[in-house]
Amino acid sequence: MLQVKVHDKFFKPFIDKVTIQKRVEELGKKIDEDYKGLKPLFLSVLNGSFVFAADLFRCISIEAEISFIKLASYKGTSSTGNVVTAIGMEENLHQRQVVLLEDIIDTGKTVHSFIPEIISRQPASLKIATFLSKPDALVYDVKADYVGFEVPNKFVLGYGLDYDGLGRNLPELYELVED
Repeated sequence: MLQVKVHDKFFKPFIDKVTIQKRVEELGKKIDEDYKGLKPLFLSVLNGSFVFAADLFRCISIEAEISFIKLASYKGTSSTGNVVTAIGMEENLHQRQVVLLEDIIDTGKTVHSFIPEIISRQPASLKIATFLSKPDALVYDVKADYVGFEVPNKFVLGYGLDYDGLGRNLPELYELVED
């Protein structure tokens, strides 16, 4: 893994694709155990979680469904503080086992803002799975049930995460090189 340039910033290697895939497989096995005999609905938050969601979903062997919701709160390398819902949720969640899939939980605002919408639809249960968690950045009381990696409060990209639209296609994770 070599350093990469995206737009005007440089990023250095952080977590390689083999380590990522191994961890996603571990999460898939844990979810299989936790939801054995059930048929959960996975709600993947676009755009960032689509890579994580696809890889995780392929690691799950139980019957399950997946759908997508678009929420956003990032512009550039920081959160705007405003959560925007661009694509609504159409699935009936009543008495369903729901697993919300996120790419990253840093301040927690996006998930915190969306949880009431899910709860209002009366699911049987709601759990959160996130590829990354930044505990040092957490502002809202959000606890993920399944966490790929806890990372420091640094800007990262790759494996679905972007910097102003670019870098999502990188198969590994990179961190911003500070000036």
